[in-house]
Amino acid sequence: MDATTPARTTAPSAPRGRNPRGQGERLRAEIVDAALRLLDELADDQALSLRAVAREVGIAATSVYIHFADRDALVLAALEHCHADLLRAVDDAESGATDPVAALRARTALLGAWSREHPGLYKVLHESTLNRRRDMPFREEMATRTTTAIRRCMDAGLATPGDAETVSLDLRTAVHGAVSLRVNQPELPWPPLEEQVDRFLVKLVGVAPAEG
Repeated sequence: MDATTPARTTAPSAPRGRNPRGQGERLRAEIVDAALRLLDELADDQALSLRAVAREVGIAATSVYIHFADRDALVLAALEHCHADLLRAVDDAESGATDPVAALRARTALLGAWSREHPGLYKVLHESTLNRRRDMPFREEMATRTTTAIRRCMDAGLATPGDAETVSLDLRTAVHGAVSLRVNQPELPWPPLEEQVDRFLVKLVGVAPAEG
């Protein structure tokens, strides 16, 4: 699933036939994509059923168990796939930046936009029951890359010197708080997320305000 597109754009698939020999990985990928679409709608990993995923793909429920031992295994695989898509999208967003601060802004803007477009997946990725019970080491890469982006700004003299890891943790805490509150209390009169995130960058990282 592309990291920046809505989770569901088509109706559930019609029943399908058996995959030809050697296409097991293709079916596995379709199961993961279906799980992501449903998780984005449900916003709750406990509400997902393997039977519902099977219906979404158009296969028998027993076919899901060939690839995943249980619901937790499928959810973990889906979230890891989602996270990998996000990493690629962030890399693409940063690739057109003209300096380290623009790259940092691009990555935080992309993550904010994705969270706004996929509030259900955001909740499962960060607030789910599974998240409280199981480690998700693949998420550490995003934090590491944010720290690296902040360190580049400091090394270029474009941000207040300091401990990049501490500043990164402060920034991630602020951004996740802003997103989580919007997801859970959407009725409040929120300012534009981009403006709030830019204030975080100015106050916590010490970069210059965005122009315009």
